[in-house]
Amino acid sequence: MTDGTTVGRASRQPLVAGIAAALAVLTLVAVGVLWLTSDRSEGATGTGTPKDTSAEAGFARDMSVHHQQAVEMSFIVRDRTSDEEVRRLAFDIASTQATQAGMLQGWLDMWGLDRTSEDPPMTWMKNASADGTDGTDGTDGTDGTDGTDGTDGTDGMDGMEGMDGMDHGSMKGMAGGAAYKPHDGSLMPGMATNTQLDELRKAKGKAAEILYLKLMTAHHRGGVGMAEGAVELVKDPTEKHLAQTMVQGQQSEIQLMADMLKARGASS
Repeated sequence: MTDGTTVGRASRQPLVAGIAAALAVLTLVAVGVLWLTSDRSEGATGTGTPKDTSAEAGFARDMSVHHQQAVEMSFIVRDRTSDEEVRRLAFDIASTQATQAGMLQGWLDMWGLDRTSEDPPMTWMKNASADGTDGTDGTDGTDGTDGTDGTDGTDGMDGMEGMDGMDHGSMKGMAGGAAYKPHDGSLMPGMATNTQLDELRKAKGKAAEILYLKLMTAHHRGGVGMAEGAVELVKDPTEKHLAQTMVQGQQSEIQLMADMLKARGASS
């Protein structure tokens, strides 16, 4: 006999994915109009289109990948708990970040640029450092974002403690992101490792809720650092505005998740 709960969950996933996809299409159309009518004369080619090595292109590529993992984690936890508060948060995060990833990839298509690059993640920040546009103070990644502070995998939360060292709102934090060392599938600051994702898939109930909230808090902190870097470096006004929106939205969700963790007897 088929488990009704399993069938119910399976039937909900296409619905959630369909809603997120529809939101992405509608938002991309609106943003496309804004992008085409905006002034993009700085940091671009002679036609006003960002270059392949630009901060615009690099941020679009990297944040798309970063967002895709947040969507994946949110789908996982929705099947590991029946708690409506966590499931609602997961749906909101999945919908928002799927939409934003679609916008970023759509811009790459409009610019005639590949959605992927052979360059390592965060290269756009390194390029900015080489150009002298992000300062020289603290660019060695020794502020806890280089995997030497709390990123050794202890307690299955590797890569999370080190994110606290990011100096958000400054070029120092941006440079730390550029120095991040990918490991176990964690390609950029805040991203969960393959080991952590496996743990989330196995967890149930309250344990899954706490693990998801901790992983997503770290994920958001890394995303905020990247988005703040884009606000500093990106010249395209529409993409800059989206990056600022990410900073504000994810900072708000970080506080919300701290409250949710506290209610469950845990801390971020």
